[in-house]
Amino acid sequence: MSRPSVLFVCVHNAGRSQMAAGLLTARAGDAVEVRSAGSAPADSLNPVAVQAMSEIGIDITTATPKVLDPDAVEASDVVITMGCGDACPYFPGVSYRDWILDDPAGQGIEAVRVIRDDIATRVDELIAELLPDRR
Repeated sequence: MSRPSVLFVCVHNAGRSQMAAGLLTARAGDAVEVRSAGSAPADSLNPVAVQAMSEIGIDITTATPKVLDPDAVEASDVVITMGCGDACPYFPGVSYRDWILDDPAGQGIEAVRVIRDDIATRVDELIAELLPDRR
């Protein structure tokens, strides 16, 4: 069986989607192919998101915001959007989900920790769904 592929999409690909990608990569390892992108990517990662992830031992400093590519969407089994509206192209056979999350842009560390922890819970649920034999 091939490994599942997940694409996280938010507007700037600088906070929510990068935290989600970092968490899924850290918790699922090579068992899941992980991508992230943005409909209007920022120039760099949100430093508060980087700090929040560092607090739980996950380094996302090497990640860079990337533009949403229709090929990445089509190649994914699951596409999780986070506030990017209708910017994500639709392909049959791809499972689309929308995670309603606050935007960490301009927020302090306390607020970003809450967002990070919400994403972590959702990522754990996603892993349980995609990798049911992994407990």
